[in-house]
Amino acid sequence: MFPEHLSRRSFLQSSGGALIGLSALGCAGSSSLLAGRAVFGAEEEIRLAVVGLHGRGRNHVDGFRRLENVRVVALCDVDLQVLEHEGAKFTERGETVDLVQDFRDLLKRRDIHGVSLATPNHWHALQTVWACEAGKDVYVEKPVCHNYVEGQRMVAAARRNHRVVQVGTQSRSSNAIRDAIAWMHAGNLGKIQIARGFCYKPRKSIGKVAGPQSVPAHIDYNMWTGPAPLVPLERARLHYDWHWDSATGNGDLGNQGVHQVDLCRWALGEQSFPTEVLSIGGRLGYDDDANTPNTQILWANYPTAPMLFEVRGLPSNLQAQKKDWGGSMDNYRGVRIGVVVDCEQGSLRIPNYSSAEALDDKGNSIHKWNGANNHFADFVDAVRSGRAQDLSADIQEGHLSAAPCHFASLSHHLGSSQSLAKIQAVVAGNPYMKDALERMAQHLLANQVDLAKTPLTMGRSLVAKDGNLPATLAADPGTAPWLFREGRDEFEFPA
Repeated sequence: MFPEHLSRRSFLQSSGGALIGLSALGCAGSSSLLAGRAVFGAEEEIRLAVVGLHGRGRNHVDGFRRLENVRVVALCDVDLQVLEHEGAKFTERGETVDLVQDFRDLLKRRDIHGVSLATPNHWHALQTVWACEAGKDVYVEKPVCHNYVEGQRMVAAARRNHRVVQVGTQSRSSNAIRDAIAWMHAGNLGKIQIARGFCYKPRKSIGKVAGPQSVPAHIDYNMWTGPAPLVPLERARLHYDWHWDSATGNGDLGNQGVHQVDLCRWALGEQSFPTEVLSIGGRLGYDDDANTPNTQILWANYPTAPMLFEVRGLPSNLQAQKKDWGGSMDNYRGVRIGVVVDCEQGSLRIPNYSSAEALDDKGNSIHKWNGANNHFADFVDAVRSGRAQDLSADIQEGHLSAAPCHFASLSHHLGSSQSLAKIQAVVAGNPYMKDALERMAQHLLANQVDLAKTPLTMGRSLVAKDGNLPATLAADPGTAPWLFREGRDEFEFPA
């Protein structure tokens, strides 16, 4: 229990350091300490709690349960029906697990070594910071945060508390992709010219409601909302469709796309933020309650080479929409959800999470790599060693890859509706953007989207000064709400 004279929040803010020591010393079976944290032997049990069970969290449970000497001891979800349904699976297997609706109740348990977060994006950062302050290691789904400054807070909390924080960008654990990128970095394809990422993934309309919707009694809506503004539910479905509300999600650029943005940055070898970001796109093809783009181009310039990322949520044409949304999607050189890195002497294709292929300048295959690794096991191994550097997807990597997505959302938010002709004139001097815009326009025309009636949004060009884009944005008062939210009431970020 918390001390009677302290609220839960003030306890977390004032006692983080003390909790770390208690957690480390009180962990069952901890054999030694490293930088104020527990280190575990291979035979010792790692005890985890999985948080957020409606979707990806189920994969977390299954993934950790398969690992030797790892036990999921608690499940947490704000939806009691979901929580009880997943808990029943443990009962059916003859296993015991605690069911918890309030995440904060996990933090005071000294028998839990880490938390695995599959909650909505707007919760990732605060839960990670709280967990780090409470002496827990963290596996957190992508994107690591809802906005740029949250990512900074997460990195700082992990380092300050000597915590291991793994990001759910599982391609980082792929041996095939790691070897392919290393092979390319060795100069086998010459200098990199551009890294392209793609998210051509079917996304139907979420519909349009006439007014605020009631939230079922089995869902703690205040807790679900957490640090986001507490407003009436203005869409038909609470779960999952939060991705398409900018108050809680980041659209497909931050949902699926951050995987490929991460691969692009990895391929470029960049360990910094882009020096220029521009977004072009919109929510097109239907009118619904969502407000994030379903069609978008992200341009991000880096010292090594540029990154260009494309989102398409509509099928290849209107006939495909009517017949089968998921059955016919566009592709770029055979890639729908993946990466193509063009170099002077050929290209590297990464079409999924576990393979890669090198092609020469004529398009002939010259090398292939296959094989993945276990991202959950990678996290557990780092928990045992207590070394963040043993992770394949450390929180810093997640922050650096989420940031371009956040900057693109900001560019879009600060932009304005423009005619296709005006946008074409703006990008005329950039052959990569010109090509991407032409292909986007053809795609929208095939879906009978009239850009005269529903025009594209030309984002504001965000350009770094002295090589520091974040500092440039922070100096603009109009960007503040999109760079960070302090949270609300009991869900504010610790000072």
